[in-house]
Amino acid sequence: MKINLKLIRKPEDYGRVAVLLGGSSAEREVSLRSGNAVFNALTKQNINTIKIDPVSNLFEQLKDNNVDRVFNILHGRDGEDGVIQGFLKMLGIPFTGSDVTSSAVAMNKLLCKQIWQQMNIATANFSAVNREDKFTQEDAKNIFEKQGNILFVKPVKEGSSVGMSKVKTINELIEAVNLAHQYDETALIESFIDGEEYTVSIIKGQALPSISMRTPREFYDYEAKYNATTTEYFCPSGLTKEEEEKLSEIALSAFKSIGCSGWGRVDFIRAKNSEFQILEVNTVPGMTESSLVPKAAKSLDISFEELVLHILDTSFDNFTSVACHGEVNH
Repeated sequence: MKINLKLIRKPEDYGRVAVLLGGSSAEREVSLRSGNAVFNALTKQNINTIKIDPVSNLFEQLKDNNVDRVFNILHGRDGEDGVIQGFLKMLGIPFTGSDVTSSAVAMNKLLCKQIWQQMNIATANFSAVNREDKFTQEDAKNIFEKQGNILFVKPVKEGSSVGMSKVKTINELIEAVNLAHQYDETALIESFIDGEEYTVSIIKGQALPSISMRTPREFYDYEAKYNATTTEYFCPSGLTKEEEEKLSEIALSAFKSIGCSGWGRVDFIRAKNSEFQILEVNTVPGMTESSLVPKAAKSLDISFEELVLHILDTSFDNFTSVACHGEVNH
């Protein structure tokens, strides 16, 4: 696989960089871990960097610290859904990753699946239940009849497997929908696919080698992603050259179909001897010590520090010029 990634800027070219981390979403703790890792990597490379937690007085923090550009590593609501992107765009501050619209679309799993379905990009069968709708045992029974004996339930606008459940009975489905509704107004119900999970990281319009994941847990949940020591990662993922190229092609197509840019990650599952089914797109993936994007980059001998600079470079793509130093009022 040929990847053409070059670093061409000097530390002073980036100006004063604010790493946005933490926030108030359900993924706050992961964001803090990601943000601290990014901050340390930038600092080691002599980038003028500060950390900002936007739980309060974000405008004042940006203004008082004379921020020139933002490395956004806020996961989940308000950081990954177009809210912070719109705020920074209004202020004229360049930021990493996708723009306002694509961030909002990517965060909505239901909308993404509807788009991919129209584009004939394979994705698991699904249905949705709104919080205000009465969800009865009869409704649950009908969904099992249509979608199979095992289902996954998740909030439409959360990540890191927050509020996600694997269910096999009517009562479990009702409980899982109620759990998902604690995090979002809509619960997404997907058919279970018995297969191997893959992920493809995307940097500057290029797909990195895929990674396959295996866990002894019931599924690749929050614990398996961030805390368990038993989760296994494989890169190369074991695909043939043709399969790897096909998966990269699908990942890039799905990423671009909802307008995403800069960097991100596309997750898949594949039943044995079957086609790849897309699960979701992440526009601000994890950057912790156990995260997948750094693992994919490492397989190409791209260090964590280099990777962070490549991601920071994407902040130049959304704006033709950086914000005026010392002013946040353009």
